[in-house]
Amino acid sequence: MERRLFLKSVAALSTIGLVRPSFSKTQHVDSPAISISDTSRRFEVTQTYNLKAPEGSKGKVNLWIPVPEDTPFQTLLDLSFNGNYQQARLNANNAYGARMLFVTWPDSEGKLEIQLSMTIETRDWEVFKDNKLADWTLPEHDAVIPNEIKPFLLATPHIPVDGVVKETALKIIGDEKAPVKQARLIHDWVSTHMHRDDAVIGCGTGDVGEILKTGKLGGKCTDINSVFVALCRAVGIPAREMFGIRLGASRKLGQYSKKAFGSADEQGVAKINGGQHCRAMFWLAGFGWVPADPADVTKMRLTEKKENGDPAVQAVNDYLFGNWEMNWVGFNHARDFALSPAAEQGDVNNLGYPYAEVDGDPLNFYDPAAFSYDYVSTEQH
Repeated sequence: MERRLFLKSVAALSTIGLVRPSFSKTQHVDSPAISISDTSRRFEVTQTYNLKAPEGSKGKVNLWIPVPEDTPFQTLLDLSFNGNYQQARLNANNAYGARMLFVTWPDSEGKLEIQLSMTIETRDWEVFKDNKLADWTLPEHDAVIPNEIKPFLLATPHIPVDGVVKETALKIIGDEKAPVKQARLIHDWVSTHMHRDDAVIGCGTGDVGEILKTGKLGGKCTDINSVFVALCRAVGIPAREMFGIRLGASRKLGQYSKKAFGSADEQGVAKINGGQHCRAMFWLAGFGWVPADPADVTKMRLTEKKENGDPAVQAVNDYLFGNWEMNWVGFNHARDFALSPAAEQGDVNNLGYPYAEVDGDPLNFYDPAAFSYDYVSTEQH
């Protein structure tokens, strides 16, 4: 069985029930356009899955694979898939618009295989490229948050916004009233006070309440960037994570670390099985969404064995407040939500990794013996 889809228009997106994100390239009278690089990068990504059911299992197998959303900084140009599945279809979660390929097999006996091929085009998203915060101080009358943005002020099971979270956020911002400067204070607090812990499995769970209550300010990218998101929400700044994966070599931040921000061989080929990475963004009235990534500051610091005050660490921290280098693609910004169709185990924490159930029981996607997959990305020159 083989299926090939070309996702090149709004009409094509609407036929599979997808939701367009709240980004705009339009120049408004009272605000600049979101800055997207004119230079693009194109990646061919192949994902190969070989699921293995637990011994004795014979029931139905369901697999949900995250699919990149389209934004001004990234476009899914082409998607094809083939395998021995019974059914495979593109779905989207209505609350977040999270795109996913839902795959089913009637039973778990025999091989459970599927291969995806995607063509992805990206452009660097650089809102604060020159890092001039004074230029982004907003007048009070602009601070109107549209209804479609307000959900990103709310708590979720992993993103509380009261108690110790709010107390911490208020201490961080002090007397500062400008939202953009509040966001910068929070970003800098997270990037300097938290640390990357490579002992954490995967990208971490992003359980902000537990992190701040225990005072154990370590983890992986989901843990660190979720703290940034929760602290922003706690002081009235809409914020959200975006779960995705690195695709290739860094051209901008690679000068500070050859390992921390993505790599590839001389032919542009990258083995990206472990390249999953969560980023963050916050929303400013009159401007829209702004990128951030304090977690990568902590990764660079650990990888290069540098301290917070090191000039290279500061340069990376400055860039990652307001800018994303797009050798990475984002899947979705869904958190604590229902898959489509819903998983028998209920809501999932996030869909940064594929998720599968055999006869209603989840497979451990961190265990290669049970959930084998291979991801390869090749940059087109």
